[in-house]
Amino acid sequence: MTLATAAPIARPCVVCIPARNEAERLPLLLASLARQDGFSAEAPLRVVVLANNCTDGTVPAVRALQESGALATLALRVIEAALEGVQAHVGTARRMALDSGADWLDAETGPDGILLTTDADARLPADWVAANLRALRAADVVGGRLVIDADGAADPRLAELHARIERYWAAVRRLEDILDPPPHDPAPRHGDHTGASLAVPVALYRAVGGLPPLPCGEDNALVNLLRESGARLRHGPDVRVMVSARHQGRVSGGMATEMARRARVLDGEPYLLPEAAHWQALVLRRAALRRAFHLAGPARAEACARLGLSADELAALGDCPNDIAFVERADRILESRSAPARECPLDRALADLDALALSLRDAA
Repeated sequence: MTLATAAPIARPCVVCIPARNEAERLPLLLASLARQDGFSAEAPLRVVVLANNCTDGTVPAVRALQESGALATLALRVIEAALEGVQAHVGTARRMALDSGADWLDAETGPDGILLTTDADARLPADWVAANLRALRAADVVGGRLVIDADGAADPRLAELHARIERYWAAVRRLEDILDPPPHDPAPRHGDHTGASLAVPVALYRAVGGLPPLPCGEDNALVNLLRESGARLRHGPDVRVMVSARHQGRVSGGMATEMARRARVLDGEPYLLPEAAHWQALVLRRAALRRAFHLAGPARAEACARLGLSADELAALGDCPNDIAFVERADRILESRSAPARECPLDRALADLDALALSLRDAA
């Protein structure tokens, strides 16, 4: 009996990875990329690694893995960069990696290429690339679901906390499905769109000016630019990535910061999240903006005025290609004026979300 082989990947793509002192984890990521469905030594997967200010032997570790033959299914480019001063951070490195990948595709395949990015300490299932490309058939941007990779050493209490936090965010999405379901991102869906797993066409990436080179939050800033341009963001459940559970990361405010926060919860620190009422108000506001977009002339202006947008602010939104762009641009203004969300402990927030969803369904 012969084993079936995955169909070759038809759409050209490149995986772009910023890395700083990842001699231990980056080889694991590259090995998982070398096992991606649809690629071979004859049709390799393009990968760019931007090695940013590495001092731990990251690049020699990658070269050794290459020489072993374990990466034969990859066309790998390693770029070493010595970033200085205010530019020495992941935002600059990810921007450089993505720009290099875009140039590579432009030179070899033309304008139809796809950029994918992930983190150097992640691991990927064998269908990650293929699942991203499938999702892009009905979307413009794809975010992958984050699955915490505990490497077999998870504290059961921590695993239970992870599950409760995931239930909270699923309840927020359930509220959105009741009040303002996004047609381009139907349930079931997750809520993650971080640098650990993003996919976007080169043309769209360039159209919004590329990734903002911020020291933290560069991934969300790119997604915001894309959505404000009208891009359909998909959170398909079959696109997933295993992310490191380590507490000491390379970026302040990144996944390691969140893992350290969750570890402190086990020692008694409360885990606070926005109340259910915050999400209800936000979803209703965005739904009202979406309805306003589909009104014409004075009717749109009147609807926006009731929401707090002046005529000048409405004009400043510019020519919005669709309701996605309109809602994102308008809501950014309204959100800037809103009071900070009131927070409460996780279990109360989750119970309140469940009760709110039940009451809304009963009222429907």
